[in-house]
Amino acid sequence: MMNNYIKLIDENLEKFLQEEYPDNLFKSMRYTVLLEGKRLRPVMCLEFCKILGGNIEDALPTACAIEMLHAQTLIHDDLPCMDNDDFRRGKPSNHKVFGEAVATLAGDALLTYAPQTILKNSKNIKPETLLAILDDFFTFGGARGVIAGQVVDIECEGKKSFHTKENLEFIHKHKTGDLFRLAIRSGARIARTDRENFERADDYAQSFGLAFQIADDILDVTSNFEEMGKTLGKDAISDKLTYVSVYGIDNAKCKLLSLLEKCDNMNKDYNSEILDEILRGIGKRVNL
Repeated sequence: MMNNYIKLIDENLEKFLQEEYPDNLFKSMRYTVLLEGKRLRPVMCLEFCKILGGNIEDALPTACAIEMLHAQTLIHDDLPCMDNDDFRRGKPSNHKVFGEAVATLAGDALLTYAPQTILKNSKNIKPETLLAILDDFFTFGGARGVIAGQVVDIECEGKKSFHTKENLEFIHKHKTGDLFRLAIRSGARIARTDRENFERADDYAQSFGLAFQIADDILDVTSNFEEMGKTLGKDAISDKLTYVSVYGIDNAKCKLLSLLEKCDNMNKDYNSEILDEILRGIGKRVNL
């Protein structure tokens, strides 16, 4: 079932993001967006739309737009002025293929191309729902969301006095968690669920987003390039603020286990095989 979602998302990403002039810009945009990946954010958008009673076809443009936004964060995150990583998903990073200038502009372009994708292709969604989705898109993808998390992450690098629990929570909440909130809330909005179910879905998103980032912090210490497709061990070398650096790897695993159990308990009401597969996959990767 997960693979069916991924195939559907990939087909629609290809359709929504055709090459145009200038060729190099669109090739750069497509390069990172279409790299093989787990597509967790768009998958969760579609799945929450489905389990809350919506039509996944209606959610596809939004799901794909969220993957474009995610790709934008990866392009910029890998740049030499940020994490300076040469690889992403096992392939050379965007700036290693297209140069720093085009990669930067490709990321900028995706920030506007993605919401246009929602507006131009969401024919069955009411205007007020579209406005709410776009408000979330600009909030979670902007200066109060993932960008804010990235800035605090950079500011804390190599500065022990900044390595506080409050800053760690801010980074995890925004740099990683906000895009999962955007995905799940969007799926819930398109399903036109009631307030109680919407808030419950949002609670799931926040717990899952934190779990995902803690797992990533752990894997930076314990995994390898072949599994992760990116340079590992850089968190410690750069003295980054992570869950492992603050609490240690054993406590990080305990917190992760607690969050995965919370999500699993919530999934008993959803009865989603997709969510179950995702949760089990994270636990397996960190040997829980």
